[in-house]
Amino acid sequence: MDSHPHVSSLPATPASDLRLHYLEFARYLQIPNAKLTYECYKAVSGRMAVAQMVKEHRMSKERILVVDDEEDILKLIEYNLQKSGYRVICAINGETALRIVRLNAPDLILLDLMLPDLDGLEITRTLKADEKTRDVPIIMITAKGSEADVVAGLELGADDYVVKPFSPRVLLARVRAILRRNQATPDEDAKPLAIHDLVINPGRHEVLVRGKAVELTHTEFVILQMLARRPGWVFTRQQIIDTARGSAPVTDRSVDVHIVGLRKKIAPCGECIETVRGVGYRMKEPA
Repeated sequence: MDSHPHVSSLPATPASDLRLHYLEFARYLQIPNAKLTYECYKAVSGRMAVAQMVKEHRMSKERILVVDDEEDILKLIEYNLQKSGYRVICAINGETALRIVRLNAPDLILLDLMLPDLDGLEITRTLKADEKTRDVPIIMITAKGSEADVVAGLELGADDYVVKPFSPRVLLARVRAILRRNQATPDEDAKPLAIHDLVINPGRHEVLVRGKAVELTHTEFVILQMLARRPGWVFTRQQIIDTARGSAPVTDRSVDVHIVGLRKKIAPCGECIETVRGVGYRMKEPA
């Protein structure tokens, strides 16, 4: 007789032994018996055997963790990512998501802000505070559209955001842009750049403000480097989008949000990033 709860109610299928997979997955994540129901298992594992998951980890295609408590959204994202060739694992709550990331960090996390236990901002804060998980890129998925929520997530270290309802094509473009960006090799001429009271070191992905290191997201770093390399030159929002996110279809407003967060992080040098109304942004020329 099975010792794990819910096993007796699992359906038997000729294609795969779901009962065995469930037990293996519970042990794989080291979750106490009472913490993982079969419904949670289905959402988390996508009915994939743990042995197959471990085997596929060595494949070249990226692994993406999707965290959302809405089953329809979870299935929609999972379907489109798998259709595009990505390996997907899903979680319906924050506790499970953190356990998965700590056990085997994915290449990217799609994270809903509104979860039943830990909210997305708390999960982001926790992951970015851990040296082992701080470099995992995060795209926030949220029904919240206010600037304050978006800025809060970006300031904590999230790399991008998508507001519900969203187009799967837009989401996939954002995913590809983030993954492509993380795999890019450094430019041959990526030398440290000093301007105003800023020192930008592309090789180390490091920014110093008056000698003190500040933490920037990848998008913020790319934008700052772009502006600093050509002080006085005005870059349109579309030019910034193309440089920071490749060809991902995003709105002008998302650039404004990143600039807001960037200015705060590099204060008191934030005023060096000037707004050119109706056009875009530029780095103030040194006196």
